[in-house]
Amino acid sequence: MTTKIAVITDVHANLPALLAAFRAIGQEGCDQIIHTGDAVGFGPFPNECLDALLALPNISLLMGNHDAWAVGAPVGSVPSWLRTHTEWTRATVSEQHRAVMAQWPYLLQQEIEGVRLTFLHYALDASGRNFTQIVFDPAPADLDQLFAPYASDLVFYGHYHPFSDMQGRGRYINPGTLGCHDKAIARYAIVTLDRGQASVEHRSAAYDDAPLFAAMEQRQVAERETVCREFFKR
Repeated sequence: MTTKIAVITDVHANLPALLAAFRAIGQEGCDQIIHTGDAVGFGPFPNECLDALLALPNISLLMGNHDAWAVGAPVGSVPSWLRTHTEWTRATVSEQHRAVMAQWPYLLQQEIEGVRLTFLHYALDASGRNFTQIVFDPAPADLDQLFAPYASDLVFYGHYHPFSDMQGRGRYINPGTLGCHDKAIARYAIVTLDRGQASVEHRSAAYDDAPLFAAMEQRQVAERETVCREFFKR
């Protein structure tokens, strides 16, 4: 029996991008959608994105670092220039949403159609609740080391925003951030699993980013100038 999964990551409170991705994914006939963390942070629509994500019956939502900060994790690891923005996100996310987010797991492992799958925001330390330091521009050997504990055929992750699809001991796939890009495209991956075989297709959906940047101003998002420059190249 064929199973089809859509994988998204790093929505980052970008509602126009998320809705564009959902419209495109809705045409795919997926059995499941998995978001590998950072539903909030950077963008102006944290509660609206959470509403949209939580409304889907077939979605699995994993914890990212911005999600953890929003629900009360210490912000000591947040760069000083980003701390004010992180506090803005924490104050903006509703109490009801924080209660739901606090239950999100850091790791999801499944075996579907004989294929071993791991989903997480990024490699975890021994506690299972902290992310290891990002390896920039990784080689397959770096990813083998980062994801060695998970022993999967496919590992899906995010956190580091560029797209990546590399083969090492396993296949390591970062669909690329859905919500923080210098182009108005929402990226995602479609995974088809059938009798021990997996195929992965990388897709994107265009959207109008004008409402995103207008809301940054209207909602007085903290550190918005820096966020737009660093994460949207605007």
